[in-house]
Formats: sequence, C-alpha cells, structure tokens
Amino acid sequence: MTTLTQTLPAEALTSGRLPRYTVPVAAVAGVLVGLAVATLAAGGNIGLAAALAFVLYLVIMEVAARVVEGARQASDRRATNLVTGAFLLALLPLVSVSWEAVSKGLARFDATFFSSSMRNIVGAGGGAVHAIYGTLWVTGIASLISVPIGLLTSIYLSEYGRGGRLAKAITFFVDVMTGIPSIVAGLAAYSLMGILAGPGWKSGLSGSLALSILMIPVVVRSSEEILRLVPNELREASLALGVPKWLTIARVVIPTAISGLVSAVILAVARVIGETAPLLIAAGFTASLNNNPLANPMMTLPVFVYDSYARPGTEVQAYWDRAWAGALTLILIVMILNLIGRLVARRFAPKTGR
Repeated sequence: MTTLTQTLPAEALTSGRLPRYTVPVAAVAGVLVGLAVATLAAGGNIGLAAALAFVLYLVIMEVAARVVEGARQASDRRATNLVTGAFLLALLPLVSVSWEAVSKGLARFDATFFSSSMRNIVGAGGGAVHAIYGTLWVTGIASLISVPIGLLTSIYLSEYGRGGRLAKAITFFVDVMTGIPSIVAGLAAYSLMGILAGPGWKSGLSGSLALSILMIPVVVRSSEEILRLVPNELREASLALGVPKWLTIARVVIPTAISGLVSAVILAVARVIGETAPLLIAAGFTASLNNNPLANPMMTLPVFVYDSYARPGTEVQAYWDRAWAGALTLILIVMILNLIGRLVARRFAPKTGR
C-alpha cells in the first residue's frame, strides 16, 4: 500500500522546517557573543556570559523559527527552550557542589582518611573513620526506628483509615512534623534522653532518635502516595477470592509497590543523613572512635565537616582538606545508598509480562 512518505517528495517533508544545524549554530553564536560582552563589560563574569548566551540563543531561535516555520512552531520551540533552560538552571547548583566536593576533597581522599580518627591529631594527618562509623550507626538505627513506624502508618492511612477522623488527624500531624526545623528534633531527642538517662546525656542513640523524628513523616507521606497508586482492581480481585485483607496487603499491595517503597525509604535516609544541627545537640562530637551507640558522644560526618571547617586549628588548610574529603564521602555514601535501593527495587519489583 502506498504510504504518505512514498507519495510526497523529500523536499515536501522538510520544507518549512529549520535545518538540524540551526540549534548548535545558535548556541555557539550565543556563547561567543555572551563571552565577548561579559569579557569587555564585566571582566569575564561567567554567570553574566551564560545569561547573555541563553538570551541571545532564545532571540536567534525565535526569529529563525518565526521566519521559516511560522508563529505556531516558534511558540513550541520557545516553550521547549525555556523548559530546557530551567532544567539546566536547576542542574547548575548540583554540578557546582559536586565539582567543588570532588576537586577539593581528593586532596585527603586517601587510605589514612578512611583508617584513622582524629584522636591526638592537632594538625595534618588523621582521618574520619570515627565519623564514618558514627554516621552508619546513627543513620542505621534511625532507619530501624523510622521505617517500620512510617510504613505501618502509611498502610493504615491508605488501606484502613481512608476518610476517618483518626486518619485525618494523623495526616495533619504528619504534615506538621514534615515542616518542623531540624534543631527542634535535636532538642526533643536531647530532652528525652536527659529525662531517661540523666542531664547532658549524649550518645548515638540520641542522634538516632532526633533523625527518626525527621525521617518518619517523609516515609509516611512518600509511602502513602505510592500505596495509593496500586490499582484497586488488584485488591478487589484478591478479596473476591476470599483472601483476608491483611494478607492481600502483605502479598499483593506491598509487593506491587515495593519499588516505590524502597525509593521512599532511600529518600528519607538521604533527607537526614546530612543533618548537622540535631546531631550537634543530641549526639555531640568526639575525636575518638565510638562503636557503642548507647553511651558517650558519637561523631558523624556532617558534624565532622562542620567542626573541621568552622573551627580549624593552627594548620587551617589541613582541617579544610579533611572537611571537603568528609563532604565527598557523604555524597558517595548517599550515591551508594541510592544505587543499592535501585538494585533492590529492580530485584523485588513485580514481574510484568504476557
């Protein structure tokens, strides 16, 4: 059967369209003019050059599209360019922070940094093994506290308490907890441990309690939305076969949503693993390795980075190098956790097929 591409000549398919090289040519022209203007007017300001380049690119593409393609296609290209520009603008801080952490953190990213603590170190040398262990202890215990509570709460909200007064009250207080400052969570955990263990008590468990206050609402809200995305037809089919509701949730709803639930947990961990203020109050800081979360202060990576950068000793650069190496380590830990979460989600996600 004769198709449209066979009946129309090749020129008809590309007429009224900008050539493919228009976009790179306009981008190169915008960059060159932006650099030239920024160099002459602002002494080589990269930010000004990038802004001018983008504006000039928009102008060139707008004029070219209106002349060749018409107003309708020009509007489409304008929207596409603006969305792309917004994406690049949002990506800029992430790239900038990552570049700074990598370029300045590699100076101390060595074996000593991962095998030594800061005990008896007053200048160069030392490492952050005590802070790395502390971060894993505090975040791990916080996850053990928060994930079961958060998942069970989200299951109740999405499966049992829809529209009920208790569910509405829980949702309200979860939303309130989502917006509380992190320092308040630290003060709450510090006060609770002061009542239970005595005034001034600081430990890894105190830091975990502070982080769990911040984690629970994130897990609840994220998991609830994921569970609500599970089609009701799956629940109805299971219930129609006589399967109890709790077993339907355990064998149908949760396995279907496992990928999103793992992502919700990883999101919550990434939310709290870099918190500094609550850990300064609840967990404290120390220069020695402490593997007992139930007693004595415990150093964590965020506090280690803050302490090294804000209160350096006589050799300032050595402390700053350790701070940047700690920040890079923290970024890598979050990246590894995300990769593990994706692998787990892919492994246990329900198999689709015909």
